[in-house]
Amino acid sequence: MFIPIGDDNSDRLRTPVINYIFLAINIAVFIFLQGMGSNAAFTFAYATVPAEILSGLDITTPPKVQEVITGQWVTVPGLQPTPIPVYGTLITSMFMHGGFAHLFGNMMYLWIFGDNLENIMGHLRYLFFYLLCGVLASLAHVFTSAYTGQSDLIPSLGASGAISGVLGGYMLLFPARRVHIWVLLTTISVPAFIAVGVWFLFQLINGLGALGGSEAGGVAYAAHIGGFIAGLLLVKMFVPAQTISAQRRTF
Repeated sequence: MFIPIGDDNSDRLRTPVINYIFLAINIAVFIFLQGMGSNAAFTFAYATVPAEILSGLDITTPPKVQEVITGQWVTVPGLQPTPIPVYGTLITSMFMHGGFAHLFGNMMYLWIFGDNLENIMGHLRYLFFYLLCGVLASLAHVFTSAYTGQSDLIPSLGASGAISGVLGGYMLLFPARRVHIWVLLTTISVPAFIAVGVWFLFQLINGLGALGGSEAGGVAYAAHIGGFIAGLLLVKMFVPAQTISAQRRTF
């Protein structure tokens, strides 16, 4: 078990307003619009469906009966009509989650790592960086699904892709910053390049393992990998030049 629980915020000057707004939206959408997971119609309408993104068409499918892990047979709704242009689901999907554990894990990572990027980027730059990483992460999943022949009618959702971009940017800008992690029933502090690097290695190993079939455990690892790489490549474009110069003088 390897879970980040905090980091060094001693140099934070800005209140991370945008990060707080992202946290609030994600939680509110899950509780009030997704009905804490019970409103499948909403979820299946606003999630990203690879086939819709590739074709530009809104696709609906009939419900189906399938066996779940408990051995019971349940009716799973099909894809629902999307009230907005299907490309808009690249945005809406990043504010929805598949369950409490999915939401809690994502919000924990966003809470820990997002404020540091907002502090160094500024509010507006961080807003666009986050959304751009999320969109690029979803597109990575869409095109990987098409390339590997995985079902392009399986909807994907979650903030993981955008948060992966935050992690990529964080590791590049703050490689030596201490991150507090919970591991083997104790808490230790390690440099960010280790904490985030181990996380990315896990995504990469599982993502490569999923290339031959469906996404392992229902996790869109291609989105995580794509978002992380996007964050690495784009982060310095969103940091004011004078801030980067000041960092170099500090180091």
